[in-house]
Amino acid sequence: MALCLLLSCNLIACGTPLPVPGASPDPPVAAPADAYAARRQEMVATQIAARGIESQQVLEVMQRVPRHHFVPETYIDQAYGDHPLPIGHGQTISQPYIVAWMTELLALEPGERVLEIGTGSGYQAAVLAELDGVEVYTIEIIPELAEQATVQLRALGYDTVQVRTGDGYYGWSEHAPYDAIIVTAAPDHLPQPLVAQLSEGGRLVIPMGPPGGYQDLWRFTKENGELHAQSLGTVMFVPFIGEGIER
Repeated sequence: MALCLLLSCNLIACGTPLPVPGASPDPPVAAPADAYAARRQEMVATQIAARGIESQQVLEVMQRVPRHHFVPETYIDQAYGDHPLPIGHGQTISQPYIVAWMTELLALEPGERVLEIGTGSGYQAAVLAELDGVEVYTIEIIPELAEQATVQLRALGYDTVQVRTGDGYYGWSEHAPYDAIIVTAAPDHLPQPLVAQLSEGGRLVIPMGPPGGYQDLWRFTKENGELHAQSLGTVMFVPFIGEGIER
């Protein structure tokens, strides 16, 4: 559900979401995935690898996942462009580089469990599910998006991804602890329920800062029960919404 656009090596920003005509779109009926294989290959080479993503697994996954199935039909020709796209309800599908970068920062290993806060279109969840042996849980606060993402993920064979409608501020305690947590919207502080659900040695990647302005992307690692923080650069994500953040 994040909107992010790379402007330079040190500044990543997001523009205002483009208007989506009419109601929230149904999952598009897209062309076969192989019709876009060359465009995905170009996307990975010019937008992702060229900007420093080194994980071979992440590069391979980004080349496999059919991004065009996760955008509204209106924007399907832009699915592999170097920019975010609106998906309705004021939310977006992130720029491909941002998806790859945040995925790499999670440093997931086979057998690990990851929680995504902000399912949006389901694209980030699909990317995570393509990683070897990774167990994926994802929460979306907007019911229509959660339902649409579930339908699309199932249609593409991502049957193991567990989707829930709810306030991501509180995490998903039933399946905690998580080896990694990724947040794709920006709160103005670190949600403590997510910290509590992070396992020893776990990684949490999250943008934080004021809504409507620039934020910082942070990577937290839990070691001996304490969080170690690393600020990674300036970003701009859509605001984190829900009762939890308002309180």
